[in-house]
Amino acid sequence: MSVFVYQTFEVKQENFVEALKNLRMIQSYRNENYLHKVELLSPITGEDYTYAFLSTYEGLAEMELQNKKMFEDEEYKKLIEQYFLEDIVQGSMHTQLFRSVTGLKSDSSEKKK
Repeated sequence: MSVFVYQTFEVKQENFVEALKNLRMIQSYRNENYLHKVELLSPITGEDYTYAFLSTYEGLAEMELQNKKMFEDEEYKKLIEQYFLEDIVQGSMHTQLFRSVTGLKSDSSEKKK
């Protein structure tokens, strides 16, 4: 069952260009080096400087394993240091976890009754 991590955050306006560059670097690094998919989402409506990461994992155990690997990776820690300290507004990050809901199997078993 897939697990989705949806993290929204406000980008500092004074660092906008550098922040977007760094966010894309984080996205690329995670997609290339870890077993999950990360998408960077930009706003169409709502708060103009609120961006989001949407990360997709195979399950909760895989999410925990990949997070452990990321936070042991010195290169990754350098990327997120700038992200947390310089690119986003402190206290603006909001994280939600979702899981996929499996669909119904074929109705053929119901039809046989």
